[in-house]
Amino acid sequence: MKQQTGTLYGIGVGPGDPELLTVKSARILSEVDIIFAAASTKNDYSLAVNIAGPHIPKGTAVRTLQFPMTKDREETRTAWKTHAETIISELELGKNAAFLTLGDPMTYSTYGYILQNIQKIAPHIPITTIPGITSYQAAAACINTPLVEGEECLLVVSGVNGGDRLRQMTIKPENVVFMKAYRNIKDINAALEDASGFTRCVGVSNCSLPDQKIYPDTREFNDRSPEYWTLIIAKQSKNHA
Repeated sequence: MKQQTGTLYGIGVGPGDPELLTVKSARILSEVDIIFAAASTKNDYSLAVNIAGPHIPKGTAVRTLQFPMTKDREETRTAWKTHAETIISELELGKNAAFLTLGDPMTYSTYGYILQNIQKIAPHIPITTIPGITSYQAAAACINTPLVEGEECLLVVSGVNGGDRLRQMTIKPENVVFMKAYRNIKDINAALEDASGFTRCVGVSNCSLPDQKIYPDTREFNDRSPEYWTLIIAKQSKNHA
């Protein structure tokens, strides 16, 4: 009789505070046989594992998978496939596994690429994805500012290429979130100024972590570099919008 495969659970651990992990995610972490998480090829550290730590039982196997920090797309794709195969090998043994990711698994997450590769290589594997609180949701809460109201729009965009995506939009959304804003913060500021109307641009670093910092005016970053985990919430004035 063929052995039944295990289930893969994609778990978003939230922005940083272990108490922001969902009850469902905490329960699943207490039940799985092995936990996977992404790490840089430079080290084995995983912030996601650190956040989920209080919910991981002692003795549960935790394995970090190293991903290259490179712009070489072929090297990156190879890593996705290789790590997907590693996870599949454990699932085929009948083990239930979790893959941890910061924030939400379906929002700018390495898990999304792992998911697609597993679905392609082993479509018979059962997969359950558990949503998590995103860093921008938590950031909006910590500055007590609604992300959207009424019929407003919200643009969530990567800041890796600075403010290019905002510049490309003929009609600007009332609200913009720049993820990974540390990369090109000056260009993001420049794009927001060029667009005009964005009267409140707040930076939040290390959201919900002990060293969280709030910057009421992101122009402060024109003279200093932001922390690695920095995002920007920019809002147009209601009169301008």
